[in-house]
Amino acid sequence: MSQEIMVLMGTAASLGFLHTVFGPDHYLPFIMIARARRWSIAKTSLITFLCGLGHVGSSIIIGIIGVMLGVAISKIKALESIRGDLAAWMIIGFGFVYFIWGLIRSIQNKPHIHLHFHNKGIQHKHEHGHQRDHTHTHDTEVKQTITPWILFIIFVFGPCEPLIPILMYPAAKNSITGLILVTAVFGVVTILTMLTIVIAVSYGLNIIPLGKMERYIHPIAGLMICLSGLAIVFLGL
Repeated sequence: MSQEIMVLMGTAASLGFLHTVFGPDHYLPFIMIARARRWSIAKTSLITFLCGLGHVGSSIIIGIIGVMLGVAISKIKALESIRGDLAAWMIIGFGFVYFIWGLIRSIQNKPHIHLHFHNKGIQHKHEHGHQRDHTHTHDTEVKQTITPWILFIIFVFGPCEPLIPILMYPAAKNSITGLILVTAVFGVVTILTMLTIVIAVSYGLNIIPLGKMERYIHPIAGLMICLSGLAIVFLGL
């Protein structure tokens, strides 16, 4: 293994870690949706892993095609930039729609008290919300199924900006083996970093009681996802 490939592998590991940590879109959607929909850690991890695989895999495929066809780096970077903008606006749109849906759900689910009178003047009361207590199982299952697919599609569109121009093209000039190693290191570190952050923060959120704020967890999740997309567009995160 050449010295250049070893340096590129180290660079791949660093970039994989840093571009994930400093990109809230890599983990915030999973954390917030998992908390709102009460996904288990296992389900959250699986969805995060698959979305991470799609995220890295799409850039790897484009990079390999670019290397094989000898496409100029400038053209690849332009394509990745377009994909990045599209993915960011998809996150914003998804977060905004989820925020509106969650807000409507929260309003409909406003808890209220029912009084019940029995013989001899005995009475009792209970509090419930119609949306929470009367939601149809089929509707809930459909929403639970659609959301992971939406996240997966968004992450497939989202590029790994440093992967192709900084790592894949230089590695390909050395050897095919070097290209595979460098790409693998970047992909593994990126996905592992996503999983570590999502699992750690999800564990923390699950043990924090939200009390009355639990009713607003869906609009809060949508708002946070929307803000992460806006941060990408306007702050370049």
